[in-house]
Amino acid sequence: MSHFAVIDLGSNSARMSAWAIDEAGDYTPVLKLKEMVRLSEGMGAERILKEPAIQRTIDALKSFREEADKLPDLTIKAYATAATRQARNQKRFLKRVKEECNIDIEVIPGTKEAEFDYLGVINTLPVQNALIMDTGGASTELILVLNGKMTNLISIPFGSVNLSERFVHSDPITASELFGLMTAVNRTFNGIWWLRKAQNLPLIALGGSNRTLAKIERRKEHFKNFEEIHGFRMYAPEINKIFSEILDADLEQRKAMPGLSKYRADIIVAGLIPVVTMMRYNDVDRLIFSQNGLREGALFEHLNGVHKLLGGVATEVPGMEEDVPDEIK
Repeated sequence: MSHFAVIDLGSNSARMSAWAIDEAGDYTPVLKLKEMVRLSEGMGAERILKEPAIQRTIDALKSFREEADKLPDLTIKAYATAATRQARNQKRFLKRVKEECNIDIEVIPGTKEAEFDYLGVINTLPVQNALIMDTGGASTELILVLNGKMTNLISIPFGSVNLSERFVHSDPITASELFGLMTAVNRTFNGIWWLRKAQNLPLIALGGSNRTLAKIERRKEHFKNFEEIHGFRMYAPEINKIFSEILDADLEQRKAMPGLSKYRADIIVAGLIPVVTMMRYNDVDRLIFSQNGLREGALFEHLNGVHKLLGGVATEVPGMEEDVPDEIK
């Protein structure tokens, strides 16, 4: 029996999942940890990771390492995404993590992040034709799936944290701020030529902000395990109602909403703008939620080999920067 663990160091949260793998290749989850580290907080235009955010992250990674070391015959992979990817002090940060946590972190491009999302979804949900959308703290990945195959993907450098810092300065958000935010996100989508091929297709939602919609709805409906949302569906009227309630609420009211983490309450408005805008942009009437993304995708790559799983898939990756209007960068 071996063990495999994956650390996903995002812009808002750090997460680790671990599985026991038997000789037949069957896997069983044994560990799942999460800390809200807000790594990208205050990076701004200078793109510098700030010391308080670095220290929160190192503290979280130390605790992850301690728990992982209890597992025998362990292989551990650690991936960093948008915040670390964009940071000018990336090398110094990675060196500290290695020295203080004994963890080697691989900084992956947004396109690799999107591939992991695809693998995590396609192996655990019955997907034939859909658009996968993973909204993180500082990036959003879009993956078009046609006939079960990944045909197009892109990583856009905006998410719940940096959109909040750039556009949201009032509580509750003002009409002008909301208009500016939605306009900027919509302009970005206009620059992605293949996105209209996803019109009317189901939208599969990943990322903490997007999953919050499902958790709020499941709490309203009194589901016993409200956080078990993999495969859960929501339709536009339910989504619009919850989003309207979030827009009308101030920070303290959002913190008190069942299903909405108080640690996400300050960034949830901007965090939901990409998915709400996408539903209108492509005339989508429903969301399907996935709890499986980067970490599970890395597991399937480990188990089967990426070439076996992605063999024959046409991967067209539009340039990221030229598709993003200046106000988003």
